[in-house]
Amino acid sequence: MRGLCSPALGRANEVPVVPSFDVLAQAAVSTLKISVPTVIQGASGTLTAEVCNQRLESWSRELVQQAGIRIEVTGRERLPRNEAFVVMSNHQSHYDIPVLFQALGIPLRMVAKKELFRIPVMSQAMRAAGFVELDRTNRTSAIRTLSEARSRLDQAISIWIAPEGTRSKTGRLSSFKKGGFHLAVQAGMRILPVAIDGTRFALPAGGLTVTRGATAHVTIESPIDPAQYSNAKISALVSAVRAAIEQHLPAELRAD
Repeated sequence: MRGLCSPALGRANEVPVVPSFDVLAQAAVSTLKISVPTVIQGASGTLTAEVCNQRLESWSRELVQQAGIRIEVTGRERLPRNEAFVVMSNHQSHYDIPVLFQALGIPLRMVAKKELFRIPVMSQAMRAAGFVELDRTNRTSAIRTLSEARSRLDQAISIWIAPEGTRSKTGRLSSFKKGGFHLAVQAGMRILPVAIDGTRFALPAGGLTVTRGATAHVTIESPIDPAQYSNAKISALVSAVRAAIEQHLPAELRAD
């Protein structure tokens, strides 16, 4: 049985397609609304993790509502509280991020590609809030970034990493990069596998139109302890996490 995380808003084909400048403009306003005070408080030294958590919860809820996304969550009982994880999920859409905030309901930050840190105001707010910038083209920089992410885990804030590295253009699960898995092994933190399906119907990778009323199915799997894996066995850990996510995706999305 799937549990509902937001009111039923209908399937994507039951509502009109809304031009992206309407929905995405609202999203930009919502993002700016939390970014400005976050930047100001970050500069003054008065910003706290709790304030960031509250703002991110409110921001993600607004974005989900604006896009009319219905979230169905399975496996929430598998999510222990008061523990920080390396959260790993497949990546279909920019809407994965607000959907994950709403579905998981835990303190969460993202390891995000450097391009997002070029956006004025938003980039400063992301850094102040504890988001981690990842340069995928620079291995040395990427390793340093993951080390920074490890320090976030010590603060009981979970870190989300998309092991595919980027959004899937088709929704099909792509190959996994190993950097986040090395982080989990070194930090000794459990990996929380999460499968997401349906956000691609709201806004696919590279899409310019938001479809209101899409349904996002989120399945939370049991945490995987990397303690039994060493760097030499990292491929086995990758396979275990991939299998945990893949089993909850439609058959046509499982193959490379």
